[in-house]
Amino acid sequence: MRKVIALALALLAAGTLNAQAQGYPSHVITIIVPYPAGGPTDTIARLLADRMQSALGQTIIVENVSGAGGAIGVGRVAHSAPDGYTVSIGHVQTHVFNPAIMKLDYDVVSDFEPVSLIADTPIWIIARKTLPGDDLKGLIAWLKEQNGKATMGTVGVGGPTDVAGRIFAKETGTAFQIVPYRGGAPLAEDLLGGHIDFDVGQAASTLTYVQSGELKAYAVLQPKRWWAAPSVPTLDELGFHDIDASFWHGIWVPKGTPQEAIAKLNAAIRTALADPAIQERFKKIGQEIWPVEDQTPAALAAKQKAEIARWTPVIKASGIKAE
Repeated sequence: MRKVIALALALLAAGTLNAQAQGYPSHVITIIVPYPAGGPTDTIARLLADRMQSALGQTIIVENVSGAGGAIGVGRVAHSAPDGYTVSIGHVQTHVFNPAIMKLDYDVVSDFEPVSLIADTPIWIIARKTLPGDDLKGLIAWLKEQNGKATMGTVGVGGPTDVAGRIFAKETGTAFQIVPYRGGAPLAEDLLGGHIDFDVGQAASTLTYVQSGELKAYAVLQPKRWWAAPSVPTLDELGFHDIDASFWHGIWVPKGTPQEAIAKLNAAIRTALADPAIQERFKKIGQEIWPVEDQTPAALAAKQKAEIARWTPVIKASGIKAE
């Protein structure tokens, strides 16, 4: 009798999920941004949400749940109902770096279903406009003069910018204090106000400030010059290799979300990213949209797997641990 009841309940649950998927979406969808409002991840989410609404025929709201380098917001999604109504936007820090530096109550791979890659932006070295030294050589010389007193801002502890900054210090023989922030927006504010000296950070966060001359840029952490700031040299051409890193963004949903719901979300994302108006908005904020062939669940899963394989040994070797 118990087996019959259990089977009936399982069939009922499966039928309910199928019905939900077929009628998906039937109410409001929430995109959880694991960082404060105003940063690049938040901006991407709001641009996407605005355009996806018309494709899905439902309201999409963006909720900021920041803290712990993005781990709190991502955790909210991991523990949400797998029905397609709670969506996670994240990037290389939240879905690659965090599990290597902190103890999470969820798994960034097995507790999620990938939906799509979204956009990519490099990491670069920038500083307050009053900092001495107009090129990387000058910055390195100034850092050595400071003898460890200079300050570098970073989002969270043990993320791509933190690790890249530590590698940069090792490669250049410099030392400085690393100041963690909850998000890119408050970090940029302190950099503009001169409260910290420099930043090895997500380029999209500060592109407009560099363009306006409010901040100065020294180098981009990628092999080729960045299309959005072609006058800024790369670390590779300046003689520093193997520090290349970028912030690629993706969309995930909780494990067990019906494939029909994932397919509809993916289709809405593709529609949004194909819109010339959205493409122009992304370009203005320094985000490069991934090619159409990479806007798939499989491509996001492959990218995440490759990045975990690349960065986890580096993070473990650095000994960085989030408190």
